[in-house]
Amino acid sequence: MSSVRARTALGATLVVALALVVAGVALLGVLRGNLVDQAGLQAEVAARSVASQIANGTPFAELDLPDDTEEHPVQVVDDRGRVVAVGEDVQRIAGTSSPGTRAVAGGAGGGEVSQDVDHSTGEVTVDGETATYRFAAVEVSGVTVYAGAPLATEEATVAGVRGAMLAALPPLLLVVGGVTWLVTRRALRPVEGIRREMAAITASEDLSRRVPEPATRDEVARLARTTNETLAVLEASVERQRRFVADASHELRSPVASLRTQLEVGAAHPELLDLPGAVADTVRLQRLAADLLLLARLDAGERPGSGRVDLAALTRQEVAQRTGDRVPVRVEAVEAEVDGSRGHLARVLGNLLDNAQRHAETAVAVTVRREGRHVVLAVEDDGAGVPEPERERVFERFVRLDDARSRDEGGAGLGLAIARDVAVRHGGTLRVGRAGSGGARFELRLPAAG
Repeated sequence: MSSVRARTALGATLVVALALVVAGVALLGVLRGNLVDQAGLQAEVAARSVASQIANGTPFAELDLPDDTEEHPVQVVDDRGRVVAVGEDVQRIAGTSSPGTRAVAGGAGGGEVSQDVDHSTGEVTVDGETATYRFAAVEVSGVTVYAGAPLATEEATVAGVRGAMLAALPPLLLVVGGVTWLVTRRALRPVEGIRREMAAITASEDLSRRVPEPATRDEVARLARTTNETLAVLEASVERQRRFVADASHELRSPVASLRTQLEVGAAHPELLDLPGAVADTVRLQRLAADLLLLARLDAGERPGSGRVDLAALTRQEVAQRTGDRVPVRVEAVEAEVDGSRGHLARVLGNLLDNAQRHAETAVAVTVRREGRHVVLAVEDDGAGVPEPERERVFERFVRLDDARSRDEGGAGLGLAIARDVAVRHGGTLRVGRAGSGGARFELRLPAAG
């Protein structure tokens, strides 16, 4: 069955049916046991009545046996298994463990009635009709008195109750199945609304739409809220992707157009070819393409490589390789290892140093130190700093706080965004604050190795 309602209704019906069958069997067992016990008690009363007469010395031939033989058949058997007294019209008794040999009626001496009672079930034939009885056996004065009580009432009662239960079972199961179907249908109605709205969103590709949220506080309402939250995140992701593509196209267009212009001029007038400018545009285009490729890999969930990296050694090596910096870089670093990708961390440090070089007046400082279970790398400059309201915005992609500066000087606005993404992938953070000299202080905090 493909319908949840049908499966739920069928499951509930089967469970209720099984429970009712088990309960019915148990009820019939208890009812039958009670009725059999009641019959046994009646048989015991009759047996003790006869046994009391024998204990008082009444001869077997003069015993006052029950007049209603069909209700309480009685048989008295001696210690050798011979029948010494039997109820009127009783033709055969089976199930009393006595062979049924008839003895000559004699007398009986006095004695005490035994307190022990044995019960058994057998058959009695009275006037040609055989029925099932519950027998009680009581010993007295060397003989055993068997008295029975009919089980016909028990059988009729159990059969009646069983018939009533079987007759009521199908309607009850129909009610259970119908109620379960209706309740499940009502409970799943909001789910169907969510499904229809999701199908409409998929068909229209309009991620601004939202599914209806029920006013209840159950699982369906939580599902609707989670679905809307997912749609909101997806909408933001798609919008960010669109902006990213638009900004990347805009950034790529400028160096490509400039490079094409210079090459066309050089082709027409070789003496006017600005070769250094063409090389600079090519380098800038290459860096931008590398940045876009790295961002694409980070967005795809690329994990940093595993390995131990000494940030102090990495910092000294990167600073030593920067021969064209406008402002000298001062390094203060202690040995501190982190787990991660050496290439990615070198990229973060290079982006932070490039940013500091663009804004510094006279000095750039890099420090590496341990703070508990973390390693902190800080890059400071003595420039104008980053205004507090803009300290999160600077990590957005293609963001430049100084719109007046040229693109060649300001870069594409991807360096800090890449640095923040790499820091997050390494389980760390990257924040910007105010340096002691008044400039910007970018602080990279990573978990220490081990």
